[in-house]
Amino acid sequence: MAERSTAAVDVADNSGEQPLTAKADQSTADGVAKNPERDTDSDEAQGSGNEGSGKKASPPELHSGHKLARRYRLEECVTRLDGFSSWRAVDEKLRRAVGVHILPAQHVRARSVLAAARSSALLGDPRFVQVLDAVEENDLVYVVHEWLPDATELTTLVAAGPLEPHDAYQMVSQVASAMAAAHREGLAHLRLNPNAVLRASTGQWRIRGLAVNAALRGISSDTPQRTDTEAIGALLYAALTQRWPYESDAYGLSGLPKGVGLIAPDQVRAGVHRGLSELAMRALANDGATASRHEAPCTTPEELVKAIGEMPRIRPPEPAFTALPEYQRTTYQQGTYGRPAPRPGATQPIATPPPPLQSRTGKVLKWTVSALLIAALGLGSWQLADALMDKSGKSEDTNKSQTTDDGDKGSKTSASGKPIAIQKARDFDPFSADHSEKPEDVGKVYDNSPSTYWQTDFYLSPKFGNLKPGVGVILDLGQVQQVGKATVTFLGETSVELRAASADAGSEPTSFDAYSKAASGSGTTVTLKPDKPLKTRYLLVWLTELPSDGAGHWRGRVADVKVTS
Repeated sequence: MAERSTAAVDVADNSGEQPLTAKADQSTADGVAKNPERDTDSDEAQGSGNEGSGKKASPPELHSGHKLARRYRLEECVTRLDGFSSWRAVDEKLRRAVGVHILPAQHVRARSVLAAARSSALLGDPRFVQVLDAVEENDLVYVVHEWLPDATELTTLVAAGPLEPHDAYQMVSQVASAMAAAHREGLAHLRLNPNAVLRASTGQWRIRGLAVNAALRGISSDTPQRTDTEAIGALLYAALTQRWPYESDAYGLSGLPKGVGLIAPDQVRAGVHRGLSELAMRALANDGATASRHEAPCTTPEELVKAIGEMPRIRPPEPAFTALPEYQRTTYQQGTYGRPAPRPGATQPIATPPPPLQSRTGKVLKWTVSALLIAALGLGSWQLADALMDKSGKSEDTNKSQTTDDGDKGSKTSASGKPIAIQKARDFDPFSADHSEKPEDVGKVYDNSPSTYWQTDFYLSPKFGNLKPGVGVILDLGQVQQVGKATVTFLGETSVELRAASADAGSEPTSFDAYSKAASGSGTTVTLKPDKPLKTRYLLVWLTELPSDGAGHWRGRVADVKVTS
């Protein structure tokens, strides 16, 4: 409970982030109001006990147009605070927008900022806004990070109204999973607030300022996992209720009534999803509320991820379809259907009577003769084809496969092409920290609906941002079976490999090396045929190169997988 009180103090004091001059106040306010990429916010402030001690240096005298390392041209100052400034800039070498934090090299926190930036850069997790450079040069320390012009802060999203249950579920799931991965590498955020969580145009949630934002402000914690977990609970609470779960107003949200304590989200607003409400309370660790519902509090992001996994899956809302236009009935005049009646006085045509019906005996005789002729033709064709196959020793049909034993050249077995049912599937990401890649949607790869799909996270290049060799989906066929081919349908041209576990595997292998490559291809609909007979229970559809999503990123989308014998 002491930690929650500290977090409340951390956002209660709104006097900490003030510009240096009145002129800077106006420019900074304009930049913050219009730009979703600002690193800090004027609605939150820091507890006085969190600031580092010692002499604080003045912010660098910089201006728009100034260049760092003859490469980063400063464009707009979005924050000035406590000896450092944050800018929107342009990387002239790569011709892209970036963000830059700048502070004097003699600043009391310069060393810790450099260390935090370099540690964050080493993580390389695409769910976090990436640190691109961290440099000390010409008495300045500056940290360069990604700039996401198409992203929207959670602050802005919540200002328009509470999130839908599925959106809130996706947000807390992705943020908790990302923070669990960061803590496994020894990194904490400590400034996880609605301004630090962004939703890209692709729907992916990303976190900015990992370790760096706290280092810039001298914030530390004896219980970093607990601090970040409570912050995730506050994010979920705000997304569900459009209220901040403390007494102080912050981030454009009203706080809770004074003196009543923490109220469960489903008691603050009608219609809140009950499971998500309980999850928010468990992360915020309000003992009275959680005890009444017999749920233990979550004190680490890992525990929160586990709690999310135990919840029933929240499906997205059904798409709204536009109503079809009302059927326009056509009025027909009396007369022959589909044609107007003849004008008055015209002679009506006399209908031709139908030909006389054939007798029942004639019909039977006719169909009997037809059946005999068809059977004779079929038998003759089959005998002719069989003779040709025996003579040539192989089939000309490239769509069928057959095997011939060396000891018996006349023995041939054709592939049946019978569909093999996929019993279950699992996302497979062995080269990332959390070994997970959108597990909640993996069932869509075999739901027989091409309109649904499983998708990867998005990356900064087709080769997964050079972070890993690929990701994929493991298909469980239920038992060892003869696999003739797998047909994979993608959204966007994708490179893929078909890999298979040994037929002797007693359970699903978890190592990438346990899956041998059987076939590969590229396209939007790829047919993967093994070069040699393949028997296995576990297939791995392994994506090796991703298509562009049209927004400067790359991600894979698997719409459908069919396996046949």
